[in-house]
Amino acid sequence: MNYSISKKLKKERKSTEEFEVMLNNLSLEEIIALKLELASKAVKGKLYGLNIYSTLPLIAKDAAIKYAFSACKSKKSAAAFLGITYRRLKQIQKESSIIEYFNVDTK
Repeated sequence: MNYSISKKLKKERKSTEEFEVMLNNLSLEEIIALKLELASKAVKGKLYGLNIYSTLPLIAKDAAIKYAFSACKSKKSAAAFLGITYRRLKQIQKESSIIEYFNVDTK
């Protein structure tokens, strides 16, 4: 596997080296809280109409899967990193379109 979230976001012009340095200085909790605050401002406190608290485990799992695909050299090692079976990873891959996430071409 040869995936990189950093490269993908830079290609899409959603990230820069400077942004990544600043982001690296924040804790994961601070990043999530800041993202929620910024999203909330945009919709005047409505937060997409989602039940954020019960949705957080799904968001965190999606992030972990994307990281595993970018950090691990194979799908088998990604499954081991995540603590799931290779079969379960293949099932998740089908359900979540993870490969398509990394293969989106930018304009």
